[in-house]
Amino acid sequence: MRLSILSAAMLVVASPLAAKGTPTPSPEARTAAYMASIAGDRAKLRLFLQAMPKGADLHNHLGGSTYAEDALSWAGDAGLCIDLVTAHIVDGPCKAPDTVPAKGLDADAKLYSRVVDAISTRGFERGFGDPKVPGQDRFFHTFEAFGPGTRGQTGKIIAATLEQAAYDHVGYIEPMTILSPMRALIPVAMRDGGDGTDFAKLDAAIAPAMAQAVAAGRAEMDAAEAEAKRMLGCGTASAQPGCAVAIRYLPCALRNLDPRIVFAQLAYGFALAEADTRFVGVNIVAPEHEPVPRRDYALHMAMLKWLKAKHPNVALSLHAGELTLGLVPPRDLKSHIAQAVEVAGAKRIGHGVDIAYEADAPALLRRMAKDRVAVEINLTSNDVILGVKGGDHPLALYRSYGVPVVLSTDDEGVARSDMTNEYLRAATEQHLDYHELKAIARDGLQYAFLQGASLWADRSGVGRVTACADMKSASCAAFLSASPKAHQQALLEADFVTFEKIHFR
Repeated sequence: MRLSILSAAMLVVASPLAAKGTPTPSPEARTAAYMASIAGDRAKLRLFLQAMPKGADLHNHLGGSTYAEDALSWAGDAGLCIDLVTAHIVDGPCKAPDTVPAKGLDADAKLYSRVVDAISTRGFERGFGDPKVPGQDRFFHTFEAFGPGTRGQTGKIIAATLEQAAYDHVGYIEPMTILSPMRALIPVAMRDGGDGTDFAKLDAAIAPAMAQAVAAGRAEMDAAEAEAKRMLGCGTASAQPGCAVAIRYLPCALRNLDPRIVFAQLAYGFALAEADTRFVGVNIVAPEHEPVPRRDYALHMAMLKWLKAKHPNVALSLHAGELTLGLVPPRDLKSHIAQAVEVAGAKRIGHGVDIAYEADAPALLRRMAKDRVAVEINLTSNDVILGVKGGDHPLALYRSYGVPVVLSTDDEGVARSDMTNEYLRAATEQHLDYHELKAIARDGLQYAFLQGASLWADRSGVGRVTACADMKSASCAAFLSASPKAHQQALLEADFVTFEKIHFR
């Protein structure tokens, strides 16, 4: 197939006019041929993929989307400090000779560079940094390293994330977040929640405090979104491109904590999703290979199953299988994805890297394909954290079974990546062509938890719903106005029409 596309590309490049009697290639075919023709030129491929519409980013940690340089700037404005031993951002007051102010750090280029390296994974893939520090430690330890600089900066983080999404031609993002009012539930859960295995008892314990915590969380997000909109100039003549990116949120729980706290966080996420349409599902986060997440994995899945039964309309996207051989004992690779799908009822899986190690991987893959449980593929972070890339990555395995996959950024700031780079890696390392990348972009919206019916009657890109058989009809306009998801899908299709008219050079 690739040879035929390349041949077509050579014909298109050599002669823009089709031979007499030869059907003129469609804009999509010409675009695919052009991409095939530049497959060996990474710079041209990056230029091409930068402009390509990419649908959605469904696996995006709001905190981890922050670049070190932004965290340093905000730390300076907040009067925070830099620890000269660890090069981490720390609370003030700054006391020489141990700490220096973050404000004005850019005057010392050497120290500034050292801090950026310490609070991100910059240079890791190119062999920079301490070779004795494993990728998973380098990655996850950065959150503590830059955390004080992002504290209370949710509005700024949202604005920066939206701007980056717009630059990458991503129309919709669904970031994971943890809202601070959730903390009000923790003392109650710890005091009255038993040992964390009686879910009804835990739920009853935190119920009296839940409504107030949810109201406070909604107010916190109101303020953060208002700040983001002010920063981007949304609604004004100088509105930035990020204003056009649609956003919803996935409240999540940290699974490396006491079970009572994990349950309280999850219950809070379910309650938020029922109370506010900006919150469209629930996730569970934190390093899957750590002792507590490994020990309590089945317990967490049982919690999610119990809460899902109570809140059946709340969708689940769960981190599962962000593991590989050698990182944990083989027994921990056998069932995490299966439990997320079969016990908790996840509709999307984040990472899913260890799928080939599952006890009955073929049966699980067939079930995921049948039930259309999508996998959020994060190529850069899988490389940095797990050392899994290229032919070792299961992207091709998922696709061979018909399991839906989407590309996403994970923690683009920490990993020093962006969505265009994820598409570039998919093209160069996973050998996906234009048609395959276009299908993935469409699936980003098809499997988003964004409210409303899909534009597509069955699978994305294959037959629109009857109301939109004619996209210009009144029935289609009414359908799109009633469905935020279909509206975004229609925008993506229009973007593809425009993109495929471009003559790349």
